[in-house]
Amino acid sequence: MKIATILGTRPEIIKMAPIIDEISKRGINQVVLHTGQHYDEEMSDAFFKDLEIPTPDYNIHVGSGTHGKQTGLMMKGIEEILLDENPDIVLVQGDTNAVLAGALVASKLHIAVGHVEAGLRSFDMTMPEEINRRAADVCSVMYFIPTEESAINLLAEGFSHKNLFITGNTVVDACFRHLEIAQKRGFEEESLKELDIENMDNILTLTMHRAENVDDKQRVTNIIEALRELDDMNIIFPIHPRTKNTLKIFGLFDELNDLSHVHIIKPLGYLDFLLLTSKSTLILTDSGGLQEEAITLNVPALTLRYNTERPETVTAGGNILVGSDKGAILENARRILDDEDFADKMKNAQNPYGQGDAAKLTVDAIEKYYDDGLLDIKAPENIMDSFTRKMAKINNDISVNEFEIKENALIHMVFDGEKMRFPNDKLNLNGMMISYDKRK
Repeated sequence: MKIATILGTRPEIIKMAPIIDEISKRGINQVVLHTGQHYDEEMSDAFFKDLEIPTPDYNIHVGSGTHGKQTGLMMKGIEEILLDENPDIVLVQGDTNAVLAGALVASKLHIAVGHVEAGLRSFDMTMPEEINRRAADVCSVMYFIPTEESAINLLAEGFSHKNLFITGNTVVDACFRHLEIAQKRGFEEESLKELDIENMDNILTLTMHRAENVDDKQRVTNIIEALRELDDMNIIFPIHPRTKNTLKIFGLFDELNDLSHVHIIKPLGYLDFLLLTSKSTLILTDSGGLQEEAITLNVPALTLRYNTERPETVTAGGNILVGSDKGAILENARRILDDEDFADKMKNAQNPYGQGDAAKLTVDAIEKYYDDGLLDIKAPENIMDSFTRKMAKINNDISVNEFEIKENALIHMVFDGEKMRFPNDKLNLNGMMISYDKRK
């Protein structure tokens, strides 16, 4: 078996590192392809060496550009490599242009696609990430899903539960794996050494880069006004170059930089940032991945957005959506700082993304699919076979698997009277309402 993994951005490399590592440990033939979507020094070979994973076998070097241009260049390069390598499955992770390009190319070459972190939905089609993740799911054969809630998103869109694998999120594997590396190295960034982070109290780590925040003067002003009043916290702000430029255009950068409790520093390398996150009292962010890392590292998070494709973090109690509302930011930050019980509740929120075995479960599923011949993409022989769609209330003890065999059916949705349930094979359906396809 040969597995090809497509990477494009730093978060993809971070989250796929445990899976690449697991594939290597099992001696499975693998090819790693880097699109070069991010092209700064952190995307060099040194970054892969820092994470103790092999450097990519290929780098397409697409660089930056418009969505269409960048995706098109990726597709051209990916197609040439996949035709030459002919893998059994292509793995993509998340919601970047590399994911879209890789999934489209592989599926059109009749190569199975495995989507890691499948099923996330913000339901905001103005986000390019939402378009990418939805398109990738349409192209995929195997879906490696972080939570049951994300799995239900896919069931609602008509995907078969037979292809869905709730593995947890590799972000947990990655946090544990990479924090251990970071702790051995210690802080390497001079700005963090100068601030003496190790002996600093009440650290608020801030990240802010999304256009809906930084390009809207009123929203970013509200956020800065909240930061001004949080003067009993040490605010560490690794500022994105685009954010810095926009703040200067709005005349807000000097005002923020002059606040003695706000420490604006250049962007950090991943290991330094992970170590900083682990030592923080509070995270204030508009990033998606950081919401996951925060709850994994038991750090309360306030998210500067009004929606999130990580709603499980909010439901679990480790994350609160505050948007750009100054009052909401201040109220919740103060409560985390001053109310020990509330802070402990957020810190101890149950991680919805698993216990750190997502990589193992993912590769287990791929090996089984390969052994069962399910990675072979073939045209269906009975494409016109008919079926009827039905709903039923189940009033006897019968599992999902037993029902499907008995009725020659495929169950789609299960409702237990209070919430939707994932139809795993052993789930007892007694008392539940189901929708299903019954084959004729």
